[in-house]
Amino acid sequence: MQPNKDQSPETIVGISFDGILRAQEFITAATRLGAEGTFAMHDAVLVVKDAQGNTKVRESIDPQPGRSAMSGALWSGLFGLMLGGPVGWLAGAAIGASAGAGAAKMIDLGVSDEWVNWFREAVRPDTATVVLLISNVHREALVTEAARFTGAELVYANFDNDTLTRLKTALGDTTPISDESAIDTDTV
Repeated sequence: MQPNKDQSPETIVGISFDGILRAQEFITAATRLGAEGTFAMHDAVLVVKDAQGNTKVRESIDPQPGRSAMSGALWSGLFGLMLGGPVGWLAGAAIGASAGAGAAKMIDLGVSDEWVNWFREAVRPDTATVVLLISNVHREALVTEAARFTGAELVYANFDNDTLTRLKTALGDTTPISDESAIDTDTV
C-alpha cells in the first residue's frame, strides 16, 4: 500500500468506544496497520472516562513518572554506591528518583499534553477513547479497518472533509460534517 504523500506530517485521530475491551481491540488493529505500513504510528493514548467524569490516561511512549523515578533511583544509587559507599547510595538514589520523576513530567514524545487534556475534556463519560498520532496515512485502508468498529464515535481527526465523512460513515455515524466543523490541519 502506498501512503498518501499529500497527507500532513502528523495526524491525530481520536475514536471513542463504549467499552475498554473494544478500545484495546482497536489499538491492536492500529498496531497491526502500522506494522503493515498502512501508516507510521508515533503514539497511541487511551483516555478512559468513568461515569463520574474521572479520567485515566495511558500513553504508549511517554515515560511514566513512577517508572522513571524508580529507574533514576536505581542507576544513580548504584553509581553513588560505587563512589561513596552506603551514604553515596542513599544520596544517589534520592537525587536519581527526583530527577527521573521530573524528567518524565517534562518529556513529551508523542501526543502533546495539550491534546491529551483536550480529549480528557471532550469525551463523554463511560467511554474509552483511543487517540492515535500517525503519519504517512493510507486513508482508504484506515477507513476500511474502521468499518470493523461500527458504533464507535469519531471525536476528532485532522483529515479533509471527504475523509472525515468516510471515516464517520465507516463507524456508523451518518451525521454530515459542516464547513464550520472542518478541522484546521495546521493546528497539529
